[in-house]
Amino acid sequence: MDEPHAHPLVSVTARDVNARHTLPAHAIQTHVRLSRRLTVASLLALIALGLAWELWLAPIGGGTLALKVLPLCLPLAGLLKNRMYTYRWLSLLVWLYILEGLVRATSGEPARVVMLAVAEILLGLLLFTGCVLHIRLRLRDARQTRASETASTKP
Repeated sequence: MDEPHAHPLVSVTARDVNARHTLPAHAIQTHVRLSRRLTVASLLALIALGLAWELWLAPIGGGTLALKVLPLCLPLAGLLKNRMYTYRWLSLLVWLYILEGLVRATSGEPARVVMLAVAEILLGLLLFTGCVLHIRLRLRDARQTRASETASTKP
């Protein structure tokens, strides 16, 4: 405790005030890992939904529309290698699947197809959210690392 008159539970030092605005390194890494898991899990779920939808649940075109999930398989390697570029372009690619879900949900198809389309929209939005969170958290982590390195090198 820096101040003798301060209440033990309310003591605030200058270091504590600065610490409120930055997370500890382990917490930042935990958030980045969680956003990565969210992204990979929602991508795998979107692939599984697309395959199940077009092959078993409500196929149209003899199952050839199952090929629509092939572009979703491409970013898997980049996500598993934690490449920032992959997160960026995947956050753009996923909008094609969200739009497909919107079109199929509002085109007057049977209720089963509408439910699948809504699931595709939700998974797509979850995937987009995971990508954006991951990008932002990693950029924030890099900025904080640079700032702490700069502060530690200055006399």
